[in-house]
Amino acid sequence: QVQLVESGGGLVQAGGSLRLSCAASGRTINTYSMGWFRQAPGKDREFVATISLSYGSTDYADSVKDRFTISRDNAKNTVYLQMNSLKPEDTAVYYCAVALTTAQTREIKWYAYWGQGTQVTVSS
Repeated sequence: QVQLVESGGGLVQAGGSLRLSCAASGRTINTYSMGWFRQAPGKDREFVATISLSYGSTDYADSVKDRFTISRDNAKNTVYLQMNSLKPEDTAVYYCAVALTTAQTREIKWYAYWGQGTQVTVSS
């Protein structure tokens, strides 16, 4: 089993920045990949960013590309999501998750472990 704990959410004005953290514990995960997803009220959960913990390769949703950066610290079993130039439409609950794949993936079906989520609210 893997336990994931997100932190770093909050309220920020449009144009501001936040950094989310996701700390993993339990089984070894450094051969897998991790991702961030978000869910706004009344909408489906959507992919945001993913990183291969082995290779460091990344992938982003078009809506966040060039604004968000995903990174990892394997020694700390932690993944980060640096969010810059935030927009009101970025408002959502953000979830981190572990996928049982070595390469990064956008496919939600591969994500086996999920955190509890952290709220991000961007005011206009």
